[in-house]
Amino acid sequence: MKFGISLSMERFSPDDSMSSARDKLLMLARVADASGFETLWTAEHHTIECTISPNPFTVLTWLAQHTERIRLGTATIVAPYWSPIRLAGEAAMCDHLTNGRLELGIARGAYQYEFDRMAGGMPQQEGVAYMKELLPAVHKLWEGDYAHDGHYWKFPLATSVPKPLQQPHPPIWVATRDPGSFDWAVGVGANILSTPLSAPAGEVSVLGQKFRKAVADHPERPRPRFMMLRRTCVYERPEDWQSVVRYSVDYGRYFENLMQNIGTVRDGFPEAVPYETVANRANYDPQAIRENLMFGTPDEVIRKLQIYEDEGVDQFCLGLSFNLPFELQMKTLRLFADEVIPHFARREKAAAGALATTEAGN
Repeated sequence: MKFGISLSMERFSPDDSMSSARDKLLMLARVADASGFETLWTAEHHTIECTISPNPFTVLTWLAQHTERIRLGTATIVAPYWSPIRLAGEAAMCDHLTNGRLELGIARGAYQYEFDRMAGGMPQQEGVAYMKELLPAVHKLWEGDYAHDGHYWKFPLATSVPKPLQQPHPPIWVATRDPGSFDWAVGVGANILSTPLSAPAGEVSVLGQKFRKAVADHPERPRPRFMMLRRTCVYERPEDWQSVVRYSVDYGRYFENLMQNIGTVRDGFPEAVPYETVANRANYDPQAIRENLMFGTPDEVIRKLQIYEDEGVDQFCLGLSFNLPFELQMKTLRLFADEVIPHFARREKAAAGALATTEAGN
């Protein structure tokens, strides 16, 4: 199992400076690049200060100038906000400007608040239909001249300019928790991004079962990769869990505002909604959050990660952008790099050695 990191620029108050948010992201990216993380992922969001990334390709192009080896991924492009021609060209240009390090993640979109402003108020659940039309059209544009006559987009003969550096194209990832989208994504040759959100560990197994069924139902496709994301914080003392859980709970009140469209947003800053308005209050029990999310000492985190590896997860992604103080984000990266990644690297090396010995004996 490899490891990625999900980062965004964040502001939760007008007193937080944009330059500080930018500089903190860059410092974390450089540490992740030097510490053995496979991929850095960043999101697309609009009109909200707690996730500042109106065009993730811009952020990734900038980060590419300050890193050397880490892959750079969109997690995710929101399908209804793009046209096939624009997405094909911008993704391909980003692939060139990052020297072939782009990973292209795409999704239907999450926040109804954004859909009300970016997609004419359509229900965000309908975004999946846009994604299913958009991605095949982008593939065709990367191949050469292509005319499209679809439900959402129509255009005469055109092509992507430029074409991607990676051939035939950058790795494609589809974000989903829905069985139908698992099946569609694997069927079109895409990798899977998923998250159990704040649910118990059993949800990891549920998502793993969806992935395995989709793979089994498409024997014509090579097995795709499977990434899973959780909010993560690693600390040295077991008793430190309480303050970390408080950060997660407080952030959840902003998240529920946007996810459920139940609060107000002033000048880009969502208000933290009252707990009594949250539909899934059970997910905010401190003990449940401590156990369900990737919070713990290195030994505790290694124990939790074993569940993900057992379910076939190829990359576990550390979600660090939940208003976690910068010092704790940096400490998490360093502890993870020093004590967690080596544990799994040793296991992988031992497994490879055992396989080589078996093959030599045969």
